[in-house]
Amino acid sequence: MDANPTLDQLQVFIAVAESGSFSAASRLLNRAQSVVSYTIANLETQLEIQLFDRAGARQPKLTEAGRAMLMDARRIVADLQIMRSRAKSITQGLEAEITLAVSVMVPADAVVSQLREFREKFPSVALNLSVGELGMVMGQVISGRAGIGIGGALLKQDDSLIAERIGHSYLLPVAAPDHPLVQLNRTLTLADVRDETQLVVTDASGLTAGRNFNVLSYKIWRISDIATKYQLIKGGLGWGGLPASLVLDDIRNGDLVALDIDAYEQGQYPIYALRKASNPPGPAGQWLIESFAAKLSSCPNHDDLPELLKQEPERTYWQAAE
Repeated sequence: MDANPTLDQLQVFIAVAESGSFSAASRLLNRAQSVVSYTIANLETQLEIQLFDRAGARQPKLTEAGRAMLMDARRIVADLQIMRSRAKSITQGLEAEITLAVSVMVPADAVVSQLREFREKFPSVALNLSVGELGMVMGQVISGRAGIGIGGALLKQDDSLIAERIGHSYLLPVAAPDHPLVQLNRTLTLADVRDETQLVVTDASGLTAGRNFNVLSYKIWRISDIATKYQLIKGGLGWGGLPASLVLDDIRNGDLVALDIDAYEQGQYPIYALRKASNPPGPAGQWLIESFAAKLSSCPNHDDLPELLKQEPERTYWQAAE
């Protein structure tokens, strides 16, 4: 079996390539120049290619093959450093991996901002992220496919779960500017919306089977996800409720219009952190829960909407976290 290059050989190779000479690499590595040269020669023998062109030049130059191998060497060394960091983290009690399920009701900007901080604080912790509708978050946590869920309240009683309220969001009924309901230009009654197509997101988890939330129309189109629902409403194919964080800029721009419907419940939508009682989070998971709580607990509520709509169309994290 052919001998594989060692980590030491790859590190010496990188040092020579980046410093520009064998002598500079020897000083950088605090080794004799002869040892550096011998290490590179052995590596070239093992790979059966010439990494440096040493002929007719004061300084060795990477060959075309050497440039290709340098990219591989950097990647391998970086992967090994990540492996070492992860092993060190595990011995210190830090999770190797976190599985997180997030509801679409959690504003996307808030998710991005908190996961950016998470990546910077815990670079060695791998993350598996699922985003879905309604009962998906609870279903993922119950089944063990997610260790932490960020989403709505418990859809059924389950003593194995711990639910901690960490913030809120809310739904806002909207339609395209040319929609018949918008043309009425007044507060809408239940009779007004009964015969207009309402777009409703279905729950693939089955946990909300038989339960309808703010469904007022007789004509219903059921959609599999909120992103499609958003596009169909913008296209004038119906009206429906969408997270205020998603539609705020569209309302400011005139691409969507907020509907004033007496029968539509526009109260705050509570957001919870869910986990199994038997599976407490480690340091990284606990930080993630507290980070989302800090972001979502300071969100504006429905009473703030009129003032927010007066502002210029601009995405900021606190606005997006309604």
